[in-house]
Amino acid sequence: MYNDVDMVWLKDPFPYMKGNHDVYFSDDWTAVKPLDHSHDLGKGQPNICSCMIYMRPTSGGKLVMKKWIDELHAETMKTNDQPGFNRALMKTAGQVDLYLLPQAAFPTGGLYFENKTWVEETKGMHAIIHNNYIIGYKEKLKRFHDFGLWLVDDHAKESPLGRL
Repeated sequence: MYNDVDMVWLKDPFPYMKGNHDVYFSDDWTAVKPLDHSHDLGKGQPNICSCMIYMRPTSGGKLVMKKWIDELHAETMKTNDQPGFNRALMKTAGQVDLYLLPQAAFPTGGLYFENKTWVEETKGMHAIIHNNYIIGYKEKLKRFHDFGLWLVDDHAKESPLGRL
């Protein structure tokens, strides 16, 4: 499992990794989906976030990784790995078992931090929240604080081995 550092885990995400799919990922669209939305990649151009990926070491998972690497090498602007990941998913969609995670459990920052009604309607369902759709360390930190999602202050000088 891979995830960006600007994410907060509110509950164990692994119960959402249902079945034996090759690759699990979250959507980066901000439009609200039904709670029972499809877990398929869908038609048209996807907007899958490369922020959180759970990939099994199957032939399908390895194929997605290979295609993603190929896409990254082919890109002329190497500033963002997400477009390459989306192209790799599209190129392998018929060969690999892909699974779109529930939006209510894995919301993008553009939805979670901008749609208070949706947050209230899905309260208690959130597993991992991505602090994206904002740029800058200080800005992300402030937004985590403002929403009560910065949970490390009391333990910032501790480690599993004791006080630092």
